[in-house]
This record gives sequence, structure tokens and C-alpha cells, in this order.
Amino acid sequence: MPSSTLSRLAHVALAASLAASGAIVATAVTTTAAHAATATAAAAVSASSSSSIDGKVTRSEVIQRAQYWLGKQIAYSWEGWYPDSSGRNYRTDCSGYVSMAWHLGASPNTKGIADSYTYEIPRSELKAGDVLNSYYNHVLLFEKWDDAAHTTFSYYAFGSAPVKHVTGASINGALDSHPNSEYKALRYKNIVDDVQTRATKAGVYHPSTQTFYEGDNTGSTLGSAKFGNAGWTPLVGDWNGDGVASVGAYDPATATFYLSNDNSTAAGTAKFGNPGWIPLVGDWNGDGVTSVGAYDPATATFYLSNDNSTAAVTTTFGNPGWIPLVGDWNKDGRDSIGAYDPTTQTFYESNDNSTVAGSVKFGNAGWTPLVGDWNNDGVTSIGAYDPSTQTFYLSNDNSTTAASFVYGSPGDVPIAGRW
Repeated sequence: MPSSTLSRLAHVALAASLAASGAIVATAVTTTAAHAATATAAAAVSASSSSSIDGKVTRSEVIQRAQYWLGKQIAYSWEGWYPDSSGRNYRTDCSGYVSMAWHLGASPNTKGIADSYTYEIPRSELKAGDVLNSYYNHVLLFEKWDDAAHTTFSYYAFGSAPVKHVTGASINGALDSHPNSEYKALRYKNIVDDVQTRATKAGVYHPSTQTFYEGDNTGSTLGSAKFGNAGWTPLVGDWNGDGVASVGAYDPATATFYLSNDNSTAAGTAKFGNPGWIPLVGDWNGDGVTSVGAYDPATATFYLSNDNSTAAVTTTFGNPGWIPLVGDWNKDGRDSIGAYDPTTQTFYESNDNSTVAGSVKFGNAGWTPLVGDWNNDGVTSIGAYDPSTQTFYLSNDNSTTAASFVYGSPGDVPIAGRW
């Protein structure tokens, strides 16, 4: 695999340059049949029956269902009704449109959406299928952030005929002609994150050449890339939210993270933590983008950042001398912390970055702990690497070994990611 296909990286430098230049972002509104024809044709097939009425629904299905009304000349009316792709009717206004996208059994108004079907979240955590809701007036269906700084976004709305797809909207400006202050970010109680399209694969980092080798969990190499300098710590993460892991490196002398979008040159840097701390990376807020963190081994304290600058979470977990871990242990779409006790070979997992949700003993003394979603079920599970034999042991149930294979050379450091 050529390095250009390994991953695309963080928008940290881009966001900074845009802010410095005072660039103006335009808002685009798409309502044309030409745009919608492709989206609705695909959505009509895939959005009809994956979820049940009032049941769990994935974010991708919500967007597919929303696209089904896009481009259709549906008259806007509080008293009108129009079917989804399976023939179930929903009211033809803003909240009826969201009800259709969520596959609800009713068409509540904006007050009903807020009171009975959702809970409030910080705006910074908005993800596909969430809403911005004005309690008495209007509701927008969030699609995605348009920039890494989370200043502009795309959404679907039915405030007047026809249904609109809006891109480049300011998160701080008026929304669909209503004051920004009226809106709250809400999340449907039954929405679930999509399972990642790639399982986690184990690989190795060769310190003497600063080369990353991406394995396939059978002992073969999928790709390689050289990045960083001697003495730096290898990193792997999805820096730009495209679902594909890419490389990075951490300079322990300066506590600086270096992230690359071409697996060759540094596109973004971030200084975080103190020299002597252990670098961490994870998707702490569930926005699909990996950001940085750090662990103070002397105090067993984790510092987690959502913006690659400030600490959003500071918490103590485990004991000094333990090895920090990061994973989505409960399939909630967010990475949280864990720790590994090398004296007992015990993994400790936390879902709330505070208390122990589970613990398991796996591997042998002297082995290196490893975690990943090895079977692509959306849940991070454990593994271990025997440096004396270069053997990986991966578990899908946090108990038994599902896969074992030899990969790498003596002195290599185990890594893992969704290459």
C-alpha cells in the first residue's frame, strides 16, 4: 500500500491558518432535483427497513432517510402528510421531517422532540443525526462539521418547501431565519453510532529506522511509512475523521505531537503535557476525530484534550507504574481510559473515565498490552504482545485468544490501528 493511501490527517494547521487569515466561509443551500436525484435513488433502497419503528437507528440511516425527501416537491404544511420510503406517513413540517428521519412511530412537534425523545448535549459534540432544536419554533437535522474547528456545519431542514440541504452554515449565526440563541443541541435517545468499516489491525514500529509497518493480523504487511525521529514515540489515530488510521509521533523531550496527513510530512503539531509523561490519543468526545492526551505516570493522572490544546478531562485512574490504555469499551462512540497492571497482567477499563467498569487478566509477565476492535463489532477488546517471540495474541471476548501470529523483529514496538 503506498503511503498516500494510509490516511489523511488532522486539520489543526488548516484551522489555525483560516482563523489567522479571517477567511469568510460561504453558506450553500442545495434544493435542486439534480443534486437530490442521486441521493434519493441510493437512499430509497438502503433507508427503508434497516431499523424498526421507534427502534435503534444508526446515524448513517438517519441521513439516508433524510435524503429520501430531498428533491421531492413536497408542500410544506403543518396539516399535510407524506410517506417515507416504506410508505409510512409523517407530517410535512420541520419536526415531522426529523421524525421521519429518526423512524419514529409519531410526528411530535419541536416541544415533543425536546421533552420526550432526546437529551441535551454540548454543541461541540454534535454528530450526524443529532438536531439543533428551537423549542417553540424550528428544528434542524445535523449532518456534519464542515471544518475541524467546528465553526461551520451542514444540515437538512424542512422550514419551507422544498426540503433543504445547507452547507457552510455558521454554528454561531442565525439558523433558518431564527436566532441562534433559541437552539439547543439534542440527541435522539435511540440513535447509535455506525460500526466502523475497518477492524483494528496490529502492526509494529521499528525504532532504529522510525518505520511503521502495518500488519493484517495474520503476519503479513499491508503497508509501511517512515515518520519522526529517533527516540520519538509512535502514534496511530484517525486525525481527520475519515475512518482510516494514519501515523504520528511524539517527541518526549519537548512533549510535542507531530501528525502527518501524507505519512511523510507533518501537517499539524501540538504541544501538550510535560516531558516525562506518556502520550495518549483517542476520540474523547465522539466526534470521529482522534485528538491528543497525556498521562502522568508519577500520579496516574490522565489529561485528555478535544482541541489538541487544552485539557477537557483531568482524572486519576489506576496506580503509579501502571500502563495507560485507551478504548471504546462499551460501544458508546467515545474512547475512554483504562490501565494495565504489569505485575498481575490485569487490564482495567473505565466507561466514565473514573470508575472501573471491568477487569481481566490476560497474557504473561513481560508482555506488552495492546487494545483494539479486532472483530469490528464496535467494542474495543484486549490483546498482548510477547516481545521475546514477536507474537501477538488478540482476544475478542476479553478472555480467550481469537488470533495469534508472529510479526515484526526483535526490538520492535507493537502498534494498532484501522489502516
